[in-house]
Amino acid sequence: MLPTSINAIEKDSLLIDSGTIDPAVSKELAKEVEKMGAVFMDAPVSGGVGAARLGNLTFMVGGVEDAFAAAQELLGCMGSSLVYCGAVGTERAAKTCNNMLLAISMIGTAEAMNLGIGLGLDPKLLAKNLNMSSGRCWSSATYKPVPGVMEGVPSANDYQGGFGTTLMAKDLGLAQDSATSTKSPILLGSLAHQLYRMMCPKGYSKKDFSSVFQFLRE
Repeated sequence: MLPTSINAIEKDSLLIDSGTIDPAVSKELAKEVEKMGAVFMDAPVSGGVGAARLGNLTFMVGGVEDAFAAAQELLGCMGSSLVYCGAVGTERAAKTCNNMLLAISMIGTAEAMNLGIGLGLDPKLLAKNLNMSSGRCWSSATYKPVPGVMEGVPSANDYQGGFGTTLMAKDLGLAQDSATSTKSPILLGSLAHQLYRMMCPKGYSKKDFSSVFQFLRE
């Protein structure tokens, strides 16, 4: 992250920001850091708490390509996948698209599981069927949102830990802003944004975003 005072930046230093902010802000930060004779790189992260504990995070990196090797050496201690996306801002765009798709697939998984349970299906059996069929996705296979189906995920711990609902709502807001500025239709992305915003004042703001299953059940 950037120091509180930009004047504290030392010449020839490498600064890496792994937050999720507007790509336009990242570009401005890069310009200011460059004026100080230093190098700025963006490296938003994907994978959640579980991947962080195992050192299996994915970093999407943007910035000067010549500095990617140095960033790779540092980020490789925390992640198993590092993808160079191009200039500063490109990786933020990739992260925004990824999280929008993640939110949509999680809602779809939660709706399918909720429907199946309502039809009398055993949730473990239903999850097995989905993951052996064309409906399989990361949300259904690796991050199952239904309590009691899988251990070691937030749904097995009252949705504690993981990626918070508030954070997902924020990232979907960034996707909405980007869609507006580029005139790109994101019909499902907009619906996902509305749903996660609805969840926040209902007691889900600090719960993992997979708690959308519990929200739908209620």
